[in-house]
Amino acid sequence: MENKKILILGGSGFLGNAIYKELCNYFDTYGTYCNAASSFGDNKQFFHFNLEEDDIFEILEQVKPQIIISALRGNFAAQIITHQHIVEYVLQNDCRIYFLSSANVFDAYSKYPSYEYDKTLSESVYGRLKIKIENMLLRLPKDKMGILRIPMVFGNSSPRIKDMKNKILNNEPVEVFPNLILNVTNDDKLTQQIHYLINRNKTGIYHLGSTDLTHHEDFIKEVLERVGSFNPIIKRVYTTNEDRYLAVLPKTNMLPKNLRYTYQEIIDHHILK
Repeated sequence: MENKKILILGGSGFLGNAIYKELCNYFDTYGTYCNAASSFGDNKQFFHFNLEEDDIFEILEQVKPQIIISALRGNFAAQIITHQHIVEYVLQNDCRIYFLSSANVFDAYSKYPSYEYDKTLSESVYGRLKIKIENMLLRLPKDKMGILRIPMVFGNSSPRIKDMKNKILNNEPVEVFPNLILNVTNDDKLTQQIHYLINRNKTGIYHLGSTDLTHHEDFIKEVLERVGSFNPIIKRVYTTNEDRYLAVLPKTNMLPKNLRYTYQEIIDHHILK
């Protein structure tokens, strides 16, 4: 099998870098980084890319990837332009794009969990951005794109867990949403799933999260118990009186059993080593 060339946009971010580390031993993998002062500049596999100033075409022409993974963050208007250029490139070249989307594309539907082919509708600016980019990709031939919708991400070095640890150390309250029902993932599980999709040339819409649901408050409390024997201050935030769902569950495009997991496995294995 030829060694696929992969370009990860946002390769210096938490998820982008986790994906890079998972794939770089198996494929000819490249990434982009934004902060010119970062150590990524020393890595010959990484290209400097400023979303608001640079045109992605130049890097695409240089790398000529067969697979593009977009884990970009940053200015929303610039993200839209960049993805328009990626879509043009994908149409004209023998390559495919995987886009890291979010459960927030469904955040206007709070009464039930969401499945792959449910209609998207968002009340948040972030969710609407993701929908806009998803809709661009849905106009591509199906074998040229993958939309990977992701729930809240936890994991040892994740921004969420780091933030929680800092709050505990500084005696600040950790916010929990008692009425929020969600599914979860972490960097280890997510990157294994993405690796599988690339290996098997899978395309279409995938919901990459735990196969079951939990309340945000219960999940966070159990995580905090693993952090150590502190007495963290919990601040309950009620956004509604009813339970609301922010969960992306798989139904149509199921992954093999060894790549499915429960929220308990995320708590047990992947939050604190």
